[in-house]
Amino acid sequence: MSRMMPSHFADPTILLQSVIQDLPEGFMFSDRNGRILCFNAAAQRILGLGALAVGPDDRTRVYGCYLADAVTPFPSDRLPLARALRGEVVTDVEIFVRNEHVEPGVWISASAAPWRGEEGNVAGGVVVFRDITAQKRSLEDAERLSRAVEQTADAILITDMKGTIEYVNPGFEKMTGYTREEIVGQTPRLLKSGEHDARFYQGLWSTVLGGAVFRGTLVNRKKNGKLFHAEQTISPVRGADGRNAFLVSVLKDVTERLRNEQLQVEMDVAQEVQQRLYPKSAPRLPGFDIAGAAFPAATLCGDLFDFLPMPGDCLGLVVADVCGHGLGPSLLMAQARAYLRSLALSCFDAGELLRRLNEILVVDSDVKDYLTLLIARLDPRARTLAYASAGHSTGYLLDRGGEVRERLQSTGIPLGMFAGRDFPSGPTFSLEPGETVILLTDGITEIGELDGNAFGEDRLLKFIKDHRHDSASHIVQGLYGAARTFETKRPQTDDMTVVICKVEAAP
Repeated sequence: MSRMMPSHFADPTILLQSVIQDLPEGFMFSDRNGRILCFNAAAQRILGLGALAVGPDDRTRVYGCYLADAVTPFPSDRLPLARALRGEVVTDVEIFVRNEHVEPGVWISASAAPWRGEEGNVAGGVVVFRDITAQKRSLEDAERLSRAVEQTADAILITDMKGTIEYVNPGFEKMTGYTREEIVGQTPRLLKSGEHDARFYQGLWSTVLGGAVFRGTLVNRKKNGKLFHAEQTISPVRGADGRNAFLVSVLKDVTERLRNEQLQVEMDVAQEVQQRLYPKSAPRLPGFDIAGAAFPAATLCGDLFDFLPMPGDCLGLVVADVCGHGLGPSLLMAQARAYLRSLALSCFDAGELLRRLNEILVVDSDVKDYLTLLIARLDPRARTLAYASAGHSTGYLLDRGGEVRERLQSTGIPLGMFAGRDFPSGPTFSLEPGETVILLTDGITEIGELDGNAFGEDRLLKFIKDHRHDSASHIVQGLYGAARTFETKRPQTDDMTVVICKVEAAP
């Protein structure tokens, strides 16, 4: 261990104490009974009080610790130190501190970890915290996380003023893949990725050698060659003689966060594109009131509804549901929609339309990617409805009294699974004034199923019967609201889509 410490410190404890005392973050260390053994200057400055001889149960009251509402006292047993003494690792707990020495109060972000003895038992607790008042009051300030204790999850390395590495913590080993034995005595150049030019590093060294703190996001390279992004803070630390003798660097791996942010941007763009695929409004047909809507459970929707021009001045009413959620299913749905709209222009029979679409999707998609789809061909002049369904949820034709006249049940298997399959058309129904056609996905009827009490067909049909005199658009919105009101224990987990076609008097 002594090989990793500066030559002018015979005892590594002295080095760590010096580093701890000069850290800009507050640092506390206690024994297993909660008695404070170390309390650095930054901790006293931030909290307004030093290491007072008070019991663990009194710390909330004495130091003035509050929850996020800045009014409710922070439970003593949930303070980071108390949790660390129970063996927990605590990260970024926000605490509002207000006492007679810090008015009107400060926000701190505290992290803690148990300090374990040689036998692995909890021998004490370590708490590192920082003043985040400015960040809380200004969204322009980026969050800075720094933990300067060996057991922190972030990476910490200590170098001399020439950049020779003298100490790294386990977090550094885990983050970079380099062991202490491999990295001590080397320089941080070992992590260079080639993504930053010489001018960048010149600016970095100019900052820290001038006595200022460097903060930035660096692209580094792990031992295995993989690149990672790290938010890095490099702070000059004074030695025993009062001069800057060390550089303490704290690295936080933000690769996954940046990747998620980029993915979210891409998802937002995909959502915007997908929303453009849905009809902006239903077609206006004399003698019919038509409406439809899709209600996604997540950013991207695996459901589809559409209104397709078909030969003979007919209109195709479509609802579809892709297996799964996310980007892949939404892309399959967009692909299926494009093919469907193209095929519908020249295909009169609903069953033949599904057969052709299936042959295309079997070639273009994976066997695990499939969708159910129901298309109902509405002939406004003959006032008839014919349909075909590829494994889709049952649709309904209700009479003028709101009772089920016909069920539009599946006539074939889901699309995209097997080639060479036929999709027979169902019977053709004549339509009378006052009747209602309902097409939907199973997200509505199955909501609440996880709790053993699904919304179900009976509630669906009763709602529409009770509201059959409302407009089609009001029924669509009202049905969704009724389903969501029915299931209040959980967030929406499946997409919901409804198409309503009300038959009015012939023009």
